[in-house]
Amino acid sequence: MVRLTNILEKVKGYHPRADTDLINKAYVYASRMHDGQQRKSGDAYFIHPVSVADIIADMRLDASSVCAALLHDVVEDCAASVSDIETVFGDEVAFLVDGVTKLGKVNFASREDRQAESFRKMLVAMARDIRVLLVKLADRLDNMRTLDHMTEAAQERIARETIEIYAPLAGRLGIQWLKAELEDLSFRFLEPDAYGLLEEQVRAVSKNTDSHMSEVTTKLKKMLVTRGFSVQVSGRRKHLYSLHRKMKASGIGFEQVHDFVAFRVITESVADCYATLGVIHSEWTPVPGRFKDYIALPKSNMYQSLHTTVIGPGNRRVEIQIRTHEMHRTAEYGIAAHWQYKEQTGGIDPKDAARFVWLRQLMEFQQEVADPEEFYESVKVDLFPDDVYVFTPKGDVKTFPRGSTPVDFAYAVHSDVGHRCSGARVNGAIVPLRHKMQNGDVVEIITSKNHHPSKDWLEFVVTSRARSRIRTYLRTEEREHAIKLGKDLLEKELRKNGMSLSKFLKSKRAKEVLSRFRVGNEDDLYARVGIGKLALPTVMEQIVPTEDVERDSLRPGFFERTVQRVAGDADGIRIQGMDNMLVRFAQCCNPVPGDPVTGWITRGRGVSVHRRGCPRVLELDPERRVQVSWGDDVHVDLPVSLRVMTDDRAGILASVSSVFSANNVSISEASCLSKDGRAENLFHFRVGDIDRLREIMRGVARLKGVIDVERV
Repeated sequence: MVRLTNILEKVKGYHPRADTDLINKAYVYASRMHDGQQRKSGDAYFIHPVSVADIIADMRLDASSVCAALLHDVVEDCAASVSDIETVFGDEVAFLVDGVTKLGKVNFASREDRQAESFRKMLVAMARDIRVLLVKLADRLDNMRTLDHMTEAAQERIARETIEIYAPLAGRLGIQWLKAELEDLSFRFLEPDAYGLLEEQVRAVSKNTDSHMSEVTTKLKKMLVTRGFSVQVSGRRKHLYSLHRKMKASGIGFEQVHDFVAFRVITESVADCYATLGVIHSEWTPVPGRFKDYIALPKSNMYQSLHTTVIGPGNRRVEIQIRTHEMHRTAEYGIAAHWQYKEQTGGIDPKDAARFVWLRQLMEFQQEVADPEEFYESVKVDLFPDDVYVFTPKGDVKTFPRGSTPVDFAYAVHSDVGHRCSGARVNGAIVPLRHKMQNGDVVEIITSKNHHPSKDWLEFVVTSRARSRIRTYLRTEEREHAIKLGKDLLEKELRKNGMSLSKFLKSKRAKEVLSRFRVGNEDDLYARVGIGKLALPTVMEQIVPTEDVERDSLRPGFFERTVQRVAGDADGIRIQGMDNMLVRFAQCCNPVPGDPVTGWITRGRGVSVHRRGCPRVLELDPERRVQVSWGDDVHVDLPVSLRVMTDDRAGILASVSSVFSANNVSISEASCLSKDGRAENLFHFRVGDIDRLREIMRGVARLKGVIDVERV
């Protein structure tokens, strides 16, 4: 167990004048507030905030950050309030604690919405002070280290959130050791069989790996020292998730992986970085296409190094990173190494601010997107970029995620440029708007005042900024169309009843009708009628009450004309606030019972049920989304497809089929495409719940010769 003395020694080691009295006070306060509380493991809860504070000290942050780590759960889980924290510890510590605290006493439609809004709150706070995020990352790391005592469902949910959100955030901030540990821990819980197998395989070759690492380190240091360079040379093993990701991306097995380690050379100056590179290339043959200069073009997280791969001792590939001491410090601590603390507030050194444009863009994006799910899913996309560096015609450098297009570039310049983008020149040549930009491209946008965004653009743009601006434009356009249509329909219906729309809007009855349907103004009413969310006869019944005519005798409304009952495969789906709706299960994502789901009201075809987070839903109008859930007693088999990557060998399909048979599931259709010793197999079948599907996926993944299993 970590002790307070350990934390204080670390803090005083890098910050001799730190306010240790404040840390002592926070320790005592948190200990008192958490007294009697236990974690799922049975350990005292207070162990957790102390461990988080120890991680913060490892990041070499200031006393206020350490205090915030000790106090980060007292508002959420104890009787303390943010104002209490401010009174005792000051507004700086209180702000950090509040930024990390989840949204509490607010009602949300789902756990996912609460999660997304809590994340949005943290982003707003971290825009003012990045230490909010650093404390949250430390909190998440300790939670991941102690995840064994949670339920399997909770482990999977937390691990997935970690690998999709928090590990990429750590990488974006340049804290590579933290990113690596979060990824490995998530990998362990998300794919336990693959993790265990890879861990065992790495352990089996560790003796040879250690011998190789020692040999290369010795020869590399001797090579450079004898030429007068003052250097530090070290080797490190690559973490498991990094190896797993490489094997998966390349479609190779463990036996084909040869670079388990990477080597690092730390020099005294930038000039020495390039000079040592020259020496290494003169002694060991460089591998073509494997040199990267991140000193001249740093990554967006401030990372700088020279990367090269050479053919070293034993004709084995050797990956080498070359950097200065300052670059190494940044690579280890990321943004924490550059954060300047003032008496009350923190701020990034201006020379580093440009490298964190992504953070500003993330903040702008959260202000524009009202829908929590869309925001959360889009943030995931933006956190994973493999950066591409392109140039404006004036020579300014702009950074984009790999795969970005001229449309992404246009929206990065300005929304109006994006909206009016009609074409682009890349390196002087006209290219299609879906052209993928490459490193070093010079991009010029062609605009036309008569050009407007197309829904097709959503199929190829990459950045959340572009997607958000396009969706906003299309929604505005669709809303304007719906308002016009709804107004025309209502006006015609009123005329049939001898009424004038303009006179009705001036009447007292108009306010009552708007209130009845919970809309803010007449445009909202028109829009709901225009998209079919409100049936016209239902609106007319409120405008022209008919006491002697039963409601059922009115002309059927929009959805009543479509369906009269829940039919066929829709058994087991509940739709919040609606009855007798036709339900269809979306073929783009094929939800099965147990999947988190969301609904979308179609035009004339009832409610389409999608898996939560389905990319297709995120492109649709959020005003037409409805909350749906599975019933308590669901008995329905729904279609699912799995893509299974395997070695191309005899008997593998029979082995896969046996897993389906063991789970009493029949394969309705299968296809196979073989290439270069690998096979891509697609299986179509029906399954009754998510647990059965997961059991099949786990069973297939355990088979010898299976490289990857994914749901499509």
